[in-house]
Amino acid sequence: MLSKIDWYILKNFLRTFFFSVLLLTLISTIVDISEHTDDFVKSGLTSKQIFLGYYIGFIPHIIALLFPLFVFISVIFFTSKMANRSEFIPVLSSGISLNRLMRPYWIGGIFLSLLLLVSNAFIIPRANTIRTTFEVKYMPNLLSSQSGTGVYMRIDSFTYVGMRYYDTTAKMGGTFFLETVKGNNVVYNLRADNISWDTTKKKWKLNGVVEREINGLDEKVTFNFEAYRKFPFEPVDLYFDRFTQTRMTSPELLRRIKKERLRGSETIKELEMENAHRVATPFSVLVLTLIGALISFRKIRGGSGIHLAIGLMICAIFILFDRFSTIFSTKGDLNPYLAAWIPNIVFGYIAWRIYVKAPK
Repeated sequence: MLSKIDWYILKNFLRTFFFSVLLLTLISTIVDISEHTDDFVKSGLTSKQIFLGYYIGFIPHIIALLFPLFVFISVIFFTSKMANRSEFIPVLSSGISLNRLMRPYWIGGIFLSLLLLVSNAFIIPRANTIRTTFEVKYMPNLLSSQSGTGVYMRIDSFTYVGMRYYDTTAKMGGTFFLETVKGNNVVYNLRADNISWDTTKKKWKLNGVVEREINGLDEKVTFNFEAYRKFPFEPVDLYFDRFTQTRMTSPELLRRIKKERLRGSETIKELEMENAHRVATPFSVLVLTLIGALISFRKIRGGSGIHLAIGLMICAIFILFDRFSTIFSTKGDLNPYLAAWIPNIVFGYIAWRIYVKAPK
């Protein structure tokens, strides 16, 4: 059961948070407009078309990106204001423990964490689809596909495919091969001069096909100028850019990770890191909520300014930890899930230490 002081703190928490989101999102949007004014003018679109085609996706993206920062600054700001007005002194003097006083912060932190978790899984990917679709059409050089690069992967437990190059725009590749291996022996081999996607038949079209069925010392060779085959991959599975993982909902991302792991893809770490961050970031909201509250309870000389300065320093260190762990994972051998959770583990320990010492 929540008391009046709980509701008072919780309302201040959420009111300050949503005001911060509104203000900082407005500033971020204005900065983005100033950076892309030339692109908007060249596009020839109206303001309404630009808003519905780009900013309806950009705004959720920037909110999700800065969500932990919004929460942390909001907690420090309103808690510090309450401390400077000596509002916590009579509450603690009445016999209420620090643990009990933290209840509204726990409730607010858990609520915002769940909100971000659901948004990361379903809402933000749809917003990113809108945003990046606009960018690739009207903001050249922001997105890059793997046009002209080779593709090599495993499509099931025994079959491997590859092509020397693949053009994502034309949905066409060259020097295609497919091999089925049983034990240490190749039992089936297919070669084609090129491969292209037939949108009508929803199949792959092969030209200059040579098939070999191998059974010990016996070999059966078949030649075809043209053949249509259905493989367990489509053009969308061969397309990958730096925003591909951000456009997929969490169920779609998990299915893609499963496919890429089977194929032995080089992009698997980036996909796993995206999936790990979608769960780790909401938890960091709760950790930063607790740290922000605990460092702001005390009334100190310098007031909110000192608290905000300490908060910004903590945020900078947190972001630094996150960036370093991400780089060590994507460029090194660090497990992506461990990398995503390292900042939470470190700052979770810091929050616990502050909480233990706070009553003293």
